[in-house]
Amino acid sequence: MRHTKTVSDTVRKTQKGDGVDRRGFLKCMAWAGTGLVWTMAGGVPVSRLIAGGKQKRGEADSFTFVQISDSHIGFDKGANPDVTATFQAAINKINALPAEPDLILHTGDLSHLSKPQQFDTLDEVLKGAKRKQVFYVPGEHDVALDNGRQFLERYGKHTQGGGWQSFDHKGVHFVGLVNVLDLKAGGLGQLGHEQLEWLDRDLHGYSSSTPVVVFAHIPLWTVYPEWGWGTQESAQALSYLRRFGSVTVLNGHIHQIMQKVEGNVTFHTALSTAFPQPVPGTAQAPGPLKVPAEQLRRVLGISEVNYLGGEHHLAVVDTTLSGARPAEVSGILRQAAAAVASAAHGQAGSSSAPGAAGAVVAAAIGNFSFAPREVSVRVGAAVEWTNKDDTPHTITSDEDLFSSPLMDTNQTFRHTFASAGRFSYHCKLHPTMTGAVVVA
Repeated sequence: MRHTKTVSDTVRKTQKGDGVDRRGFLKCMAWAGTGLVWTMAGGVPVSRLIAGGKQKRGEADSFTFVQISDSHIGFDKGANPDVTATFQAAINKINALPAEPDLILHTGDLSHLSKPQQFDTLDEVLKGAKRKQVFYVPGEHDVALDNGRQFLERYGKHTQGGGWQSFDHKGVHFVGLVNVLDLKAGGLGQLGHEQLEWLDRDLHGYSSSTPVVVFAHIPLWTVYPEWGWGTQESAQALSYLRRFGSVTVLNGHIHQIMQKVEGNVTFHTALSTAFPQPVPGTAQAPGPLKVPAEQLRRVLGISEVNYLGGEHHLAVVDTTLSGARPAEVSGILRQAAAAVASAAHGQAGSSSAPGAAGAVVAAAIGNFSFAPREVSVRVGAAVEWTNKDDTPHTITSDEDLFSSPLMDTNQTFRHTFASAGRFSYHCKLHPTMTGAVVVA
């Protein structure tokens, strides 16, 4: 098996039980290049280049579908002040494809703040897409305000539970999973017992020769656990898919292209249409990464997937909005991360001086961290957090004792502590962000 480029410094540790060891990960992960596709030949995944990014479509049941992800409609900060324009550019790319896609899969974070007007804008832009049907799974930003109620009303009328679904199209079985609900402090994405039972039942009636496409928001393989880039029960979910000869898993969330092949399963993460995020290990934290304006559309894009009927081949071709080679994305992101490192939010000490009763102690959210991570106050004092990041966060008690609304940039939340104890909290959108207030 040949790969275009390995990334040796992307993962420092992996979660036990995910079915992926560090050595295998480093050998198999690759950044996709223009026209680089993965096909299934005799049950063995192989990569190859195709001229012009096109596939021969000789079989009557061959078809094309497109993955778009992380449109973040409503975001307006420095990393991309006009995400609607770049989302429109992605739709224009889809409309210009040589073969009109049968389907569009959106793998989450349609909106940035789960607001009705943001969903309205996305729907309006999508009206111009040449396609038959769009299927959605939510991202954490789509469920932040109401645990997904509004998302389900708009996009999940025929789904199960929290929005999971399956359907068949021209011999391929599609499965949409939801792993952004009820995220726990410090943890990864979660599927939950009910959804896993449903997945097991859903796959039972299909022969092992059926090609399967799984799509979800957070990756189903552990990309970088320090940033929450993985799914807790991925090993169990993948165990139900091992018997199938061709499995393609499409995810978003990390806003960059990564591929890994493990046995019969090909994992692929997509570019965002809104803004990039750092390459794991090149920055202190994830989050919107500002690149030079002239390079923005070189790091945003879509994924085209071609199914070759009769051969059960699934070929993934990534396209940037600028037409530049996706293989250049990694270098651009690394340069951008290095350029902004000196301007990153500094963290205060691990603890603060105790605030007296009646006092208000200031704390901050910056660079996807709480600063200070541990605040000490007296009974009767309050802590006021200010969000300095370009993305929303929450202050959510691990024990459901207090919870802020969704806090956008420069918004604040204050809570008064009336009893002694240690109160741990996290951001429910980004659960690897944790902190504590010690009250004496």
